[in-house]
Amino acid sequence: MKLALVTGGAGGIGAAVVQRLHADGHEVVFTHVGQAAEAEALCQACGEGVWAVESDTTDEAQVAELHHQYQPTILVHCAGITRDAPIWKQKVEDFDAVLGVNLRGAWLQARAIAPQMREQGWGRIVLIGSINGSRGKFGQTAYAASKAGLHGLAKSLAKELGRKGVTVNVIEPGWIHTPMTVKIAEEYADAARAESLSGKLGQPEDIAATVAFLVSTEARHITANVIRVDGGQLL
Repeated sequence: MKLALVTGGAGGIGAAVVQRLHADGHEVVFTHVGQAAEAEALCQACGEGVWAVESDTTDEAQVAELHHQYQPTILVHCAGITRDAPIWKQKVEDFDAVLGVNLRGAWLQARAIAPQMREQGWGRIVLIGSINGSRGKFGQTAYAASKAGLHGLAKSLAKELGRKGVTVNVIEPGWIHTPMTVKIAEEYADAARAESLSGKLGQPEDIAATVAFLVSTEARHITANVIRVDGGQLL
């Protein structure tokens, strides 16, 4: 049994990942910020072996304390935010916030977990990106840049940790039907559905299933890859 850490696990993709990993026999600790009710409900739904921790993934001290307390050997970085605006309207503080959670947070988590993985000679890191990190998107200079940065982070980590039995990969979802995306104008969901080769939107469980495979022993020879789970939307 492995202990998995899922950042941003209280809703959407993160919650699906928590549930799937727990169903597969892993113990899971997940982080959230200001989502106590959702976190408690998820813990109750999963039962024993799942813990929720309110922890800011951009805070170095909180990240260090989290890893010191739980010492996980699986990391799934789902935490992410967006502050969409064309660059001429983008506020610097919004850019910093997006890069802080999406990229700096991933780097802090990876730095904290690396010693435990190296010591045990095994580990899995999965970073949740976005197809917009590969293709770009109008109004998402900050978000797309943060997700594109995960590519370089993952490939460099894979080189640094590969000889210690650690794999590092990025999953790039297309449009996924989550509580966050349902708040966006329906026309954007319709456009994403039209782009999809299946004519359908993805579900959080689609991402969770891919995570479950990548953290398994069967995926031991897959590392430094960007894996798209988008129904062909990027194409």
